[in-house]
Amino acid sequence: MKKFTLFTLCISMLILTNSCSKEESNSSSVSGDPSPMAATGVTYSSSSSTISGVSNLQAAVTTNANGISSYNASGTVTNALIKNMIAGYPGISVSGNTVTATDFKIQQTKNGIKCITGGGEGVIVNYNSNVGDTYSVGSTGKTRKVVQKSTTDDYSYGFLMIKTIQVEADANTFGNTGGVKNITYIANHKFGLVGVKVSFDDGTSAKFPVYCSTTN
Repeated sequence: MKKFTLFTLCISMLILTNSCSKEESNSSSVSGDPSPMAATGVTYSSSSSTISGVSNLQAAVTTNANGISSYNASGTVTNALIKNMIAGYPGISVSGNTVTATDFKIQQTKNGIKCITGGGEGVIVNYNSNVGDTYSVGSTGKTRKVVQKSTTDDYSYGFLMIKTIQVEADANTFGNTGGVKNITYIANHKFGLVGVKVSFDDGTSAKFPVYCSTTN
């Protein structure tokens, strides 16, 4: 899955979390001031409950140098489809039901999130993008695409209703996942990555919330 494009930043940055100038579609960078969410010591987590065989998701920023944060992430995955998908991503280690990512690099500004390492290099989300905009995924020839952008507070996040921008990615970018169709990153300009939705070939899906210890 994308911790998260750590494990949801946690599964989401693994698989990979204001008003500055708008970037062009298919941009390879994110502009804007550095995000407080990328500072050393910031932590990420997901639901305290098990969701579709995934639990104990957690991630932390270990260092930040020149605007690039290094993350360590881990989680417990018993869902065979999700485990198979994660195992196909560069930089991900799977041992039994334990999945880990070490020194996973992400650039996070007040304008967006970009994956720097792991094979899925490229913009995960630019908060100023519009529906239809795309971001290249490393040298794979594939893209992530903005599929939805709220104009009203229509997304439930904890006890809040917020606006979001949603970016869809092909789950099979690094090989056939055998049952996982795509991943949707759900983000907000203040809270960063707020969720990751994994859609399966059988029409079902699982949504993982992402919570950070600080905000933009």
